[in-house]
Amino acid sequence: MINLFEQMKTGNKLQQEAYFAVKELDILNDLHDYDPVLCGTIPIGIDVNGSDLDIVMEVQEWENFEEKLKILYATKENFSIKRKTIRGGKVVKANFIFRNFEFELFGQAQPVHKQFAYLHMMIEYELLKRNPGLKEKVMNLKNKGYKTEPAFCKLLNISGDPYEGLILFGMEKGIV
Repeated sequence: MINLFEQMKTGNKLQQEAYFAVKELDILNDLHDYDPVLCGTIPIGIDVNGSDLDIVMEVQEWENFEEKLKILYATKENFSIKRKTIRGGKVVKANFIFRNFEFELFGQAQPVHKQFAYLHMMIEYELLKRNPGLKEKVMNLKNKGYKTEPAFCKLLNISGDPYEGLILFGMEKGIV
């Protein structure tokens, strides 16, 4: 498994700033019991103004997880926490701001490497590696208001739900 987080240490300016914010917060260590992985657009260099730092985790004990998040981050700027249901599964989502980055912590009762955020990031990363010219096209669409997965799907002619479609495309191409 590629460690995109460690690559951020020597990445572009925003990646380096994000890397050091995550390290200073010590979030990956503090939440290590939940196998935290930084996902999203910043690690793969297709972020736009306002992109957040998504940390996905596997959670089985919801109350303990929520309590730990409150203990660790309730004093951070704009802290919020809520339970939701996504694709029929329970999730806990916490948000806050630290060092000018919005953090979104996402807990789901599923191994991290099977969660959509992780799969999307790995597929997008591989597609960008295979076709470097894709980055500029994705960024152009994102700057016009497209979300990341719909931008990739538009460029790759993937129809239907872009979140499901991108994963199916990644499976067909042997990426995931």
